[in-house]
Amino acid sequence: MAEKNKDSRQHIQDISDEKLNALFELTKNINLNASISALLDIYRDVLENKLNIGRLMLLSHDGNWRCILSYGIEQDNLEFTIERAKGYSKVREIAQVHQDSWPNGCELDIVVPVYHKESPLAYLFLGDLKEGKKGTGSALKHLPYIQTLTNILVVAIENKKLAKEHIHQALLKHELDLAKEIQSILVPSVLPHTDELDVAAYYLPFHEISGDYYDFIPLNESEFAFCIADVSGKGVAAALLMSNFQASLHAQIEQTSSLTELVTKLNRNVMETAKGESFITFFIAKFNRLTQTLNYINAGHYPPILYMENTVNLLKSGGPALGMLPKIPYLKEGIIAIAAPASLLAYTDGITELENDNDEEFGIEKLSDLFISFANSGISSKEVNDKIAETLNVYKGKKEYMDDVTLLCCRILKRSQLPLFNQG
Repeated sequence: MAEKNKDSRQHIQDISDEKLNALFELTKNINLNASISALLDIYRDVLENKLNIGRLMLLSHDGNWRCILSYGIEQDNLEFTIERAKGYSKVREIAQVHQDSWPNGCELDIVVPVYHKESPLAYLFLGDLKEGKKGTGSALKHLPYIQTLTNILVVAIENKKLAKEHIHQALLKHELDLAKEIQSILVPSVLPHTDELDVAAYYLPFHEISGDYYDFIPLNESEFAFCIADVSGKGVAAALLMSNFQASLHAQIEQTSSLTELVTKLNRNVMETAKGESFITFFIAKFNRLTQTLNYINAGHYPPILYMENTVNLLKSGGPALGMLPKIPYLKEGIIAIAAPASLLAYTDGITELENDNDEEFGIEKLSDLFISFANSGISSKEVNDKIAETLNVYKGKKEYMDDVTLLCCRILKRSQLPLFNQG
């Protein structure tokens, strides 16, 4: 009898040692930054081989239910079993589960919740709790230990996820900084503000970086060009595409006097660069200060508003957006004789598609009326942009901006007086 009690005590000591060793092995591997799969292998070995648990399902709970470990459950029944397990999402303590909840052969007896403060991290379901090896009895007696071990495992996995997310966020920040640096190079730092010509831009990105682009390019003593564009997509890819587009624009515009030829070449460049995954809406105009002639092409962009001699013109002539088709099937260049004073407003869709609390878009008509009233008031291009931006902010009410907002206001105040205007 004494010998039997001694053996029993020795068996209990053996299993206690194994549990401690398993706990040590798990924490050691956590400290060594072992992979999640390696940690799960250690955990499974303890429960399956040392505590003799025949069936197990460990569900991660982070807003969605995800099975991170299971055994003893047929794969065909796993999804159904997970759905049944969701019924125990309010359990806060170790509890028995209803046997009628599970498919045949997938019965689970115990649920072990793992919480962090008030938030559930995981739910462990156990079944087929056989008599332990060496006479140690059912795994039921080890439930507090199992809960502790599971808690350590799940918290380690959560920490790994957070660390990975931190690295991801750091990479995203680096990408954002790079994209912002690219964009700062794209747009002109100085726009003309003289008695003859007054140009100003307003730019409000929806995110830290924008898919919008505007530019002003002096060509020679008598001509200048200006443009506005919007690339589909956001982030570094959009910024790099726009950077490539700007470089191509500046290179090509010096080699040709034809806007039609320029836009055709730019379309080819966008197709080669974006490979059909992105496109660019684009408006470009060229103004001759001697002849007072404005030539323009609108490639799929919202039509800029030209206000002159108490008349509004929407500059629509052009063709499809760049990068949508390998060859542009049609392209019409608009030509307008300018009678100073004249005011032109180019903009992106973040303005016209801005909605108020009643889901009503701001639209071109409202923008046009607003632009005319400000243009007639004799204020500067910068003030025109600022007042439009103020009106938009009031119009949207409690709604957030859902896209980038860009304005480019160009006012031709009087006929040219060569030499070329000073910029400042």
